[in-house]
Amino acid sequence: MLDNIVNGSFAGLSYGCVYAIIALGLVLTYKTSGVFNLAYGAQAFVAAVVYWDTHVRHGWPIWLAFIFAVFIISPLLGLLLDRVLFRYLRNASPTARLVTVLGLIVAIPQAVEAFWVHDSVLGDAAAVGIVPNGTVTYHPFANVALSRDDLATIIVTVIVAIALTLLFRYSAFGLRMRSVVESPRLTELAGVNSERVSMSSWILCSALAGLGGVLLGPLFPSISDVNYLTLIIAATAAAVIATLTSIPIAFGAAVLLGVVEQILYFSLPTNSTLFSGLRPALPFLLLVGALVLNPRLWRVPTIADPLIGVEPPPPEPPEASRSRFLRNGTYAFWTVVLGIIAYYLFFHAAFNWVLNATDAVILSLIFLSITVFTGIAGEVSLCMAAFAGIGACVTGQLVAQQGMSGIFAALVAAVVVAIVGIVVALPSLRLSGIYLSLVTFGFALFFDNILGPQNWMSRSGNPFQANDIPRPQLGPIDFASNKSFLVLCIVFFLIAAGLVVLIRNGTTGRYFTALRGSETAAASIGISRTRARMTMFGVSAAIAGFGGGLVVLRQQSINLEANFPAFVGLVWVVLVVTLSPRTVQGAIQAGVGFIFFQVVILNQTVPWVVNHVQPWYTMGVLPQGLFFVIFGLGAVTYAKHPEGILEYNTRKSMEKIQHRLDSWSARGDRQGDGAVATPSEAAPVGGAS
Repeated sequence: MLDNIVNGSFAGLSYGCVYAIIALGLVLTYKTSGVFNLAYGAQAFVAAVVYWDTHVRHGWPIWLAFIFAVFIISPLLGLLLDRVLFRYLRNASPTARLVTVLGLIVAIPQAVEAFWVHDSVLGDAAAVGIVPNGTVTYHPFANVALSRDDLATIIVTVIVAIALTLLFRYSAFGLRMRSVVESPRLTELAGVNSERVSMSSWILCSALAGLGGVLLGPLFPSISDVNYLTLIIAATAAAVIATLTSIPIAFGAAVLLGVVEQILYFSLPTNSTLFSGLRPALPFLLLVGALVLNPRLWRVPTIADPLIGVEPPPPEPPEASRSRFLRNGTYAFWTVVLGIIAYYLFFHAAFNWVLNATDAVILSLIFLSITVFTGIAGEVSLCMAAFAGIGACVTGQLVAQQGMSGIFAALVAAVVVAIVGIVVALPSLRLSGIYLSLVTFGFALFFDNILGPQNWMSRSGNPFQANDIPRPQLGPIDFASNKSFLVLCIVFFLIAAGLVVLIRNGTTGRYFTALRGSETAAASIGISRTRARMTMFGVSAAIAGFGGGLVVLRQQSINLEANFPAFVGLVWVVLVVTLSPRTVQGAIQAGVGFIFFQVVILNQTVPWVVNHVQPWYTMGVLPQGLFFVIFGLGAVTYAKHPEGILEYNTRKSMEKIQHRLDSWSARGDRQGDGAVATPSEAAPVGGAS
């Protein structure tokens, strides 16, 4: 046991030091820009891939590849992000900042991998360290081994931590960076160029991300964006322990986390699914614990312009402001369009298009949970995929093991997931904004690594067969066929959409609106923040869980890794929030876009796609994850249009149409008045002939 602790302590120093570099960058970014940059891991991934490509594939010397990746590419990436994106987010809402960063998490890794689309070896590429013969080991003690890569990582990290501490405490540049965050205008009155200082801080932080990415490479068997996603969680846990302010505390917490993680690796048995998942889940558990148990984070003021709270409320949805004629015309138009689509699907479409339409309807239903949580309640949850996965597992188990009808099993699963959602809400009742989102993301990753692989949850060791989970039957109606099951999913979607509209327009929706405006004022009139928060979690989780149950009934199997990974949950949030988080139409557009964008691009039966799009994939021009890049980059529009780009464009279109209709109506009134006035003007005064 003692040997395991000693070996784990020394082995964990290198991991902890890399975590520390990223944690220091997170703290530095937050202190100098007010943005909690969750895309930091993606930036580190960029540097790791560039270093591997230049040194391993193209034979550059280590020092040249290191300088190019860390001191050229990484700073240029930070400069690009600041000039194109983050400088416009300084006075944006915390939600806008978070959504934009989530878009970068989704888009950057996929965009980087697009450059290596010709190679299938990127995921199997083993990185090398920053010193020659880095795998050579030393034995300072018996049974303890330290490689040259480990020693280089430790030395570099200590130097960086000391340099950053001195920079902030004793340099004029560090003082300027802190002052720019607190008040850019006052800083400029003192003769400091706030734009230049902010740009410099982003360049420095991006260089730190690149350094951490290059140092982390040899610690993993391959270069994978998943590894760097785990890295950002571990670093975030250390930064949160430091309350996003203290560089020494963040450094110590990160090193301690790496050491404890490796001690568990050496000590826990490897033949247990639970224990094998505990070590990678440790950063997630520590992150949630730090958020929940640290009272300094419960009411930490968000770094932002003090006047940001006096912005006017968002405009009403477009359907609330258009005229009755335009509203009825819109309903009639979409009724005709949907009728034509339904006619094609049920009478002419091939079975695969019916299945794709079913997937789109189910996914739109799941996306309604994001409409409730973000669009109505104003918070961002990153665990909707986990809730849907739990609903899928419960439904599958009830149907296969208990023989329950699929419809009732999905309803029971919705209730179970609602309870799980309330349980997740309990430790986060005092949190909001980025901290609440981090708690939900921690739960999503915990589900991926601990709960999901358990045999009692997903039957991962003995997967369900198609005949184990039959389609439901309600009385004489059998939904075994694809078309009848599509009708059932549409009915359930309409019911869920009606529920969401009732919540949005009812008392609960007004409570959420009041809480978003001022929690103190809402509490003064009897609105309970705790009750509203638990309602938000419960309702959204129930919708997602029910949708997950429909996924199982549609596929007649459980595949958590393919359908409900945490990364896909991030894409869901980015897509819905970017389009329209407050409307049912936004959920529909997101569900249809997510399914059919992939289907149309990769479809082998559409001649135009086969002739014009497929060759681009064959030549390696288009990456398979192209839609992730497009959806991720679309999130940058949220800061300018927080109501969603779909709702914004709909409102503009409705205003133009309404203005044209009003112009035609006024022109008709004038012509009518003129036609009546002409005879009277021609008649003699007094009416005599």
